[in-house]
Amino acid sequence: MKGRVEVIIGAQWGDEGKGRVVDALGSRVDVFARYQGGANAGHTVIVEGKKYVFHLLPSGMLYPCRVCVIGNGVVIDPEQLLNELRELQEQGKDRARLVISGAAHVVMPYHKKLDTAQENQRGKGRKIGTTGRGIGPAYVDKYSRCGVRVEDLLDGDSLRDKLEYNLDEKNLFLSKIYGEEPLPFDEVFDQAVEWGKALAPYVGDASLIIDEAIQEGRGVLFEGAQGTLLDVDHGTYPYVTSSSPVAAGGCVGLGVGPAAVDRVIGVVKAYCTRVGEGPFPTEDEGESGNRLREKGAEYGATTGRPRRCGWLDLVALRYAVRVNGMSSIALTKLDVLTDFERIPVCTGYEIDGKAEEHFPSGVHRQWKAKPVYEYLEGWKEDLSGCAEFDRLPLQARKYVEYIETACGVPVNLIGVGPGRDQTILRNF
Repeated sequence: MKGRVEVIIGAQWGDEGKGRVVDALGSRVDVFARYQGGANAGHTVIVEGKKYVFHLLPSGMLYPCRVCVIGNGVVIDPEQLLNELRELQEQGKDRARLVISGAAHVVMPYHKKLDTAQENQRGKGRKIGTTGRGIGPAYVDKYSRCGVRVEDLLDGDSLRDKLEYNLDEKNLFLSKIYGEEPLPFDEVFDQAVEWGKALAPYVGDASLIIDEAIQEGRGVLFEGAQGTLLDVDHGTYPYVTSSSPVAAGGCVGLGVGPAAVDRVIGVVKAYCTRVGEGPFPTEDEGESGNRLREKGAEYGATTGRPRRCGWLDLVALRYAVRVNGMSSIALTKLDVLTDFERIPVCTGYEIDGKAEEHFPSGVHRQWKAKPVYEYLEGWKEDLSGCAEFDRLPLQARKYVEYIETACGVPVNLIGVGPGRDQTILRNF
C-alpha cells in the first residue's frame, strides 16, 4: 500500500501562509518534511489563539506523535534550531518526533558575516534584500563542495579538517576584501562541537524514513519555504533565494523520486506581497497598499520588515501553476479584502507598449511589466465565521471562482482568518 504524498509550495513571493495551510491539513498527515531554505523563512501558525513562528522546524511540530523531518536540502542554523526546540519544550509542545538529515548543510558563523558584508558592498541599487542569515553563502559552500554537513558536527576529525580549510579561505575574504575581523578557529570549532552534541539525538536518514512511511501507506506532506517567484532557477533572478522552493525541489531536498508525489498544493494569498528588492508588477504604493499591509499584518515573520503589498497577479500565478504542476490551490487571507469596494486583479501585462500574457523570464522585462487590471466587485460582510463555501458572500465566492477559471486549478482551501479553525475545505 502506498501512502499519499502532497507537496505544499508557495505560489508567489513567499509569505503566502504555507504554515497555516500545513497546520490546517495536519490532522491527516503522519510525516511532515521541510525540504529547502533556511532560517531566512518564517512559518506562522496560530493555535487556540497562540502564535507560533517556525523558521526551521516543520509546521507539524504542533501535532503530537507525528514525525517531522528536516531534509538534506535545508541549510540549518543550529543555534536557531535549538532555540526553536527549547521554546517548544518550555511550552510542553515538543510532542512530535524530529529527524534531521545528516546530509543537511550547516550555516556557520562565517556565512553570516559574509552574507552581511557582501550585501553591504553591493551598494544602493544592487542590493538583493537578503536577511543576513548566511543562507546564500552556505549554499555557495554546498555547491563548491566544501560545506559543513550536520554529520560532520558529529565527527571531530572531519569537522576539524573542513574548518581548517574553510576558515583559512573565509578569513582571507573577510579581512582583505571586506575589512572585517577574522574568526578564531578554536571559537568556531568548539561551538560547532557543542552543536553536534545537542543535535546528535535527532540525526537520521531522512530519505529512508520518508520512503518507509510511503511504503507503509502513511500520509506525507512536503513543506517548502519562500515561494515560486523566489526560486533560484525560475524566479525573478537575481532577486531570489538560494534554493528551489518549487515542487520539484521537494524531491531533491528529501531524496524521494517524483513518481511518489500525488498532489501539488499551491498556497496563494488573495493579494500579493513581497519582502526585499526586485520587480513586483502589481505593487500598490498608495493608500490601498498601506491598507492591505495593516489589515493583513504584513510584516516579515523573520525580520519584521514591512512587506510590499499589491494586487493578485494572475500572470505570475498561471506561471506558478505551470512550473509546479499545481493541482490544487489553497487561497489564504481572503478576509483581508473585505470592505474594498472594487478589487483589482491583474490579468495581463504591457511591456514596451505590447500586450504580454505570459510571465517574462528576464528581470529587465519584469521591471518594465505594467499590469492590466480587471476590477471585481468587493463585499462588506465579515468572513471570519464562515465555515462553508456557500456561506461566503456572493462576491467573495465570485472572486474565488474567477481565480479557478483563470488558472484552471480548483481552489480547495480558503483561509478566512488566522486561526486553525478559520479554514474552509472544499472537496479536499
